[in-house]
Amino acid sequence: MTDSIAPEDVVSIIGRVAQEQVLPRFRRLASHEIREKSPGNLVTIADTEAELALTSALMKLLPGSLVVGEEAVAEDPAILDRLAADDPVWIIDPVDGTMNFAKAIPRFAIIVALVSGGELRAGWIHDPVRNVTVMAEAGGGAWRLDAAGKHRLHRTAMPPLGNARGVVGGRFGARGRVQEILERSGQIGALHRVTCAGLEYADLVEGRVDFAAFSRILPWDHAAGVLIHREAGGTSGFVDDHAAGPVGYSVRRQAGLLLHAPTSTGWSELRDALMNG
Repeated sequence: MTDSIAPEDVVSIIGRVAQEQVLPRFRRLASHEIREKSPGNLVTIADTEAELALTSALMKLLPGSLVVGEEAVAEDPAILDRLAADDPVWIIDPVDGTMNFAKAIPRFAIIVALVSGGELRAGWIHDPVRNVTVMAEAGGGAWRLDAAGKHRLHRTAMPPLGNARGVVGGRFGARGRVQEILERSGQIGALHRVTCAGLEYADLVEGRVDFAAFSRILPWDHAAGVLIHREAGGTSGFVDDHAAGPVGYSVRRQAGLLLHAPTSTGWSELRDALMNG
């Protein structure tokens, strides 16, 4: 499905939008350029302008494609229905980690995914501050692009669970908060959260953390990261009381606990810690 486009062209588009719409506004936002689109949920002029620029450029790159952008969905939730289309669909998070961005914390990202017929085809996560992109095409492996070039990403090993580092957030149904369950289990290592899903996925595939658990499931936060992690060799899926293994990710699913680990054994050990903690 990506045969008609070059993944590096998407990298160029994202990088240009970062340089023109996002970075010039970092630590320079005026008060009127930040607002709440819902209680506790910020949006800035960088979010809206970057999404418009990405939407225009990506649709030109792939004629006939559709777009599901976080800010467009905030204005019209029916746009999510495009994810059911057979047409190629770009999923855009123009500034992931808006709260960090608005507070002048340099932990935010631009995330783009490409899906077709509900299947993940490609994903890109760009860190504008470091000018680093992690990306993947379905069946083509996962890669890091930086000033030194293009490097293959592999996640095929996990330390013993007691030494494993993770990023976690949210709740595991009625059982309570994920962090508290895992800490109570006494079976895992250090836990942290940077409130930017894109960079948490980058930390995961680049080996700075060993596992991740998310319960806020929105397609622009996870579609690209799930694919990149999968192509790096990792195991991803939803935890289900009635399934021993991971339940596959879908861009249309917006509830549940999404768990990632480098190996299927590590995934199962984490699931057991959550189920029994």
